[in-house]
Amino acid sequence: MSPVFAHGQLRLYLLALLSEGPHHGYEVMRDLEQRFNGLYTPSAGTVYPRLAKLEEEGLVERTDDGRKATYTLTDAGRAEVAARQDDLGDLKADLDRSVSQLADEVRSRVRGEAADLRAELKAAAQEARRAARPVSSVPPRGSHEEFERAINQLRATSRSLVRAKKTTEAVRDEVLRIVQEAQRQVDRLR
Repeated sequence: MSPVFAHGQLRLYLLALLSEGPHHGYEVMRDLEQRFNGLYTPSAGTVYPRLAKLEEEGLVERTDDGRKATYTLTDAGRAEVAARQDDLGDLKADLDRSVSQLADEVRSRVRGEAADLRAELKAAAQEARRAARPVSSVPPRGSHEEFERAINQLRATSRSLVRAKKTTEAVRDEVLRIVQEAQRQVDRLR
């Protein structure tokens, strides 16, 4: 992925953001995520050290509100923002380019993944056609073969769903709950 900020730009962005008013560190991260349309979310390890450095330089003042720290621009910080208005214009243009580049990278990645998915689906369809049996060879309901096919299908579908990149934790938990419930039901038959 392309770098989001060039050298010194995050520092300037933080100063400009704080010139709008006091912010908590989490609010700074959320603002950056919104600025990049959700394509970039800075980590706490990126934002907080920069804020601490600005505090050391006397440009930002930190006040603790319980578990949250609020960062406010000092007079020296306001003076630097005022003196760097031209740089802020350049920063805005650079950030617009960064957003555009990130969006292009995401589109490219999605295209590649979609092509991979189409190839996988095509291969799966070919395998299904190869393994398909005529209707007359379908085993009678309740047979050992039908049981094996059903249990294998449950295993394959559950694993595929749980291992999928886009599957949420809630869906994984629900699949596990369903499989465990099926096991309890079978155990009751013993």
